[in-house]
Amino acid sequence: MRQLILDTETTGLNAKTGDRIIEIGCVELINRRLTGNNLHIYVNPERDSDPGALAVHGLTTEFLSDKPTFAEVAAQLRDFIAGAELIIHNAPFDVGFLDMEFSLLGLPKVKEVCGGVIDSLAQAKQMFPGKRNSLDALCDRFGISNAHRTLHGALLDSELLAEVYLAMTRGQESLVIDMLGDQPTEGATATPRAAFDDLDLPVIAASADERSAHEAVLNDLDRALKGTSVWRTEPAPAEGEPVPA
Repeated sequence: MRQLILDTETTGLNAKTGDRIIEIGCVELINRRLTGNNLHIYVNPERDSDPGALAVHGLTTEFLSDKPTFAEVAAQLRDFIAGAELIIHNAPFDVGFLDMEFSLLGLPKVKEVCGGVIDSLAQAKQMFPGKRNSLDALCDRFGISNAHRTLHGALLDSELLAEVYLAMTRGQESLVIDMLGDQPTEGATATPRAAFDDLDLPVIAASADERSAHEAVLNDLDRALKGTSVWRTEPAPAEGEPVPA
């Protein structure tokens, strides 16, 4: 599965009143692993940044004056995000700006190009209700160093968010593939299915080092949650199963 952690910097807060994108950063994950195949673009917005925004990102009009316009990088960006699942902190903000930029060029919206959008801010609010869930707050909560982040930058923020997102969603991935599926429709070619009943599957116990590493992960989760993670909770016995003494 290809995912992209995406972030933008802009001249201000409102795309509908003429603010523009000035920086785009994308960090690629494939099967939850960083690939290093990232995209980083500075964009000439053809206007000045608002003073408040400039104080946040530090990208001056002079610095951006020789950079390509959005029209010149739109095709590159669309090719890069095509089919990928986008992970964005406060997604409505960034997607709104991208959609506005694309609309100025007569191009379809982001969701018509990518494979879906995940709002990591919405996820964080569900996980940590009533707490601060800014990128800085989440870095602190998950023990991710952001000491080098003195100004906001699209690529740096994407790299930090990638670490935060992986920490937020860390858990046991499904190890079981449902081999049953739906029955084939009439006339369809039957797909050979694996039979597991007669297989002698080895059971490999975790080593002491692996158990220690697992315990360290659980401790990190407990510290992040300031409580006990769900992975330490014993599941309730299924109906008919004996209750352990």
